[in-house]
Amino acid sequence: MASKSFSEEDFSCPVCYEIFKDPLLLFCSHSVCKVCLQKFWESKGSRECPVCRRTSSKGELPVNLALKNLCESFSVETIQRSSEGSEVLCSQHDEKLKLFCLEDQQLVCLVCRDSAKHRNHRFQPVDEAAEEFKENLKMKLKPLQETLKIFKDVKLTWNQTAEKIQIQTQHTERRIKEEFQKLHQFLRDEEAARIAALREEEGQKSQMMKEKMEKMSREISSLSDTIRAIEEEMGAEDVSFLQNYRTTITRTQCRLEHPERLSGALIHVEKHLENLKFTVWEKMQEIIHTPVTLNPITAHPQLVLSEDLTSVRFSYEIQKLPDNPERFDNIWSVLGSEGFNSGTHCWDVDVVGNTFWRLGVMAESVERKGTDYSRSGIWYMGYYDGKYYAGSTPKPAALFSVNKKVQKIRVTLDWDGGKLTFSDAVNNTHLHTLTHTFTERVFPYFNTGCKLSPLRILPVKVRVSVEMR
Repeated sequence: MASKSFSEEDFSCPVCYEIFKDPLLLFCSHSVCKVCLQKFWESKGSRECPVCRRTSSKGELPVNLALKNLCESFSVETIQRSSEGSEVLCSQHDEKLKLFCLEDQQLVCLVCRDSAKHRNHRFQPVDEAAEEFKENLKMKLKPLQETLKIFKDVKLTWNQTAEKIQIQTQHTERRIKEEFQKLHQFLRDEEAARIAALREEEGQKSQMMKEKMEKMSREISSLSDTIRAIEEEMGAEDVSFLQNYRTTITRTQCRLEHPERLSGALIHVEKHLENLKFTVWEKMQEIIHTPVTLNPITAHPQLVLSEDLTSVRFSYEIQKLPDNPERFDNIWSVLGSEGFNSGTHCWDVDVVGNTFWRLGVMAESVERKGTDYSRSGIWYMGYYDGKYYAGSTPKPAALFSVNKKVQKIRVTLDWDGGKLTFSDAVNNTHLHTLTHTFTERVFPYFNTGCKLSPLRILPVKVRVSVEMR
């Protein structure tokens, strides 16, 4: 058989190294695939043999039919043998490979088994060895499959995060434009109001000057008439002059008030320009909301934040949000956007109508996944079931009494002094104080499980003092 007498090299084209296809016989007795020979001649520009470089005369070359038939038979037999896995033969003994050597980890025939090379080795039938090793490979494959699933899940999460980034960017850009539009509108309104005030003062003082100038014109006209009449009498004949003297002298006794010096007639420029930027900024506090805003990437999926990030409410519906490391996943909490590691900070929270809340601060290093309240780093005051309580994790909370139900809570953090104070923001009465030596950055902490009413961070009046030097 061709498969036993020849190897694949015997049927390979010297140009493409594949089994011959339509081999042509050259005058030097070498054979080359028809297509390969044509390409070779085109690249060389001459009719050389690719093997010996001997030039062939012009004319049509014959097909090597014997070689072509052998190649076709060899190809068919190769395909048949490769499709029959159990019929693979030993390269040394041309026997079927029926055993698997466990020591050498290779297929062997019965002759190999009895040879010195495999003496005292352990063997298994091919089917048993294949089944055993497939099971072993299946066990080895399982962790890889699990890892692949993890990677795919993470990739899916990252894709969702990437999409969320785009949505957040568009939403935040819109909110920025809206907020700046409010600021621009405020400044336009303030500019218009101040120009209107200037125009009003201009109108009032221009009208005053007009009235005074009209009065002055009348007085000038009257005085001119009097002077002209007296001068005419003085030019008359003596007898006539003396006859009218008494009347004429009476005219000279006309007493007009001396024109008053105008005070405050000019525009009060200083009133319109003095500390203009400062006074506008001070008035701008009316549209500036809070010193603390909420950080949406920390919010539990059942907490819904307002667009301006100043209020939070609980919802039974779980939102589809990225499970990023900063986000709470099992406690209904959200943190403020800015953390503090020095100074004194204060924020007011409206709790009217909310029956389940906690307020305070949380250390930056506190784990945000899970429901383990034994972790330390949260200092809080809370309200539930009509009772007020306060504490710091992991210690249990302690109840304390309040004379009147609180509507607005003021949270005051003195980081350097180690105090967290809660007070009634309506009447400024003290409720409770927690003490702790803070050593790391802390963030405002909000927790609510009430669907009916949100927690709202309230505007704080900014007070500015000017030091005279």
